Amino acid sequence: MEETSATPAEARDPQSQSSVITITVKFSGRSIPISLSPDSTVKDLKSLLQPLTNVLPRGQKLIFKGKLLVDTMTLRTSEVAGGAKVMLMASQGLHQGDGPILKDARTVPRRVDNANNKMVNEKLQVPVDKNRLERWKVTGVVALSECNLKTIPDEVWACGPSARVLDLNNNSVRDVPAQVGCLSSIQKLLLNSNAIVDESLNWDALASLKYLSVLSMNQNHLTTLPPALGALTSLRQLHVANNKLTSLPIEIGLLTQIEVLKVNHNRISTIPTCIGNCNSLIEVDLSSNLLSELPETFGNLHDLKLSTLDIHNTEITTDLLRQFEGWESFDERRRLKHQKQLEFRVVGSAEFDEGADKN
Repeated sequence: MEETSATPAEARDPQSQSSVITITVKFSGRSIPISLSPDSTVKDLKSLLQPLTNVLPRGQKLIFKGKLLVDTMTLRTSEVAGGAKVMLMASQGLHQGDGPILKDARTVPRRVDNANNKMVNEKLQVPVDKNRLERWKVTGVVALSECNLKTIPDEVWACGPSARVLDLNNNSVRDVPAQVGCLSSIQKLLLNSNAIVDESLNWDALASLKYLSVLSMNQNHLTTLPPALGALTSLRQLHVANNKLTSLPIEIGLLTQIEVLKVNHNRISTIPTCIGNCNSLIEVDLSSNLLSELPETFGNLHDLKLSTLDIHNTEITTDLLRQFEGWESFDERRRLKHQKQLEFRVVGSAEFDEGADKN
């Protein structure tokens, strides 16, 4: 395994560059070698471990010789020398960025064999419907969720401009080919819980869908979103949670009509400043990523309510949020809500009127 060189401490003390030690961090059955100065702090060590383990620094507990290492102490004062073995324990809920929890096997329908009085597996089949193409064309809705598909049927492309919604959720589809461009009037494309990877998605064809308003690709295997995303200027909702994304493209700033952005449970460490151009955003979920800050341009999103900004399980602090416009009014609403909840529990009235805070 390739060693990681350090460190923030070396920048503070040039003399420490001449003295580097290598320690081994034990984590989840792995041995992770780390090289750094003995004058580096435990906090420095945690920062180096974050990209290697996807555990946020505040979720790391480092144990050496039965003692918990303190962030502010150096390795030297903690008596951690070269060759030392340190154990890393991750706090629950702070082991971030591992991508989706994928289903290794789909649920297989079962039935009771009355003759033998036991359960038997039943092969999942997609019923053949000769009239479904006509039905799709009439309704505009191509409903193929949970059909055990590995490829998209050619009948789908035959719908052409008649299709408005394509639902392929919960299948095993890997390829989204160039033919998707035939669905020129498509408005909603639902591809959640499939096997899509970066190279199997034809973004050039996807970018030609000028009426597409909802694109949902949660729980796939995506590691990047290409610049072509910026061509979807009619997009109002983008759902790419539970993938393995490490960043968002700067072209996301071209999506000026987008209202909902869900990128939770990925490995994103920074948000591009051009997010401030997405001035129609009203709901954003950035939770369970590797974020430690937000760009100042977040303050430009005047329609975004802090109550719909989800940053749980990130390194973003309340002090950072206080810098954004709207925090004071949000905090006041939060306090009033909690006070009413307390009053409700005390009074125990079933006729409690929550409409009192409509103003």
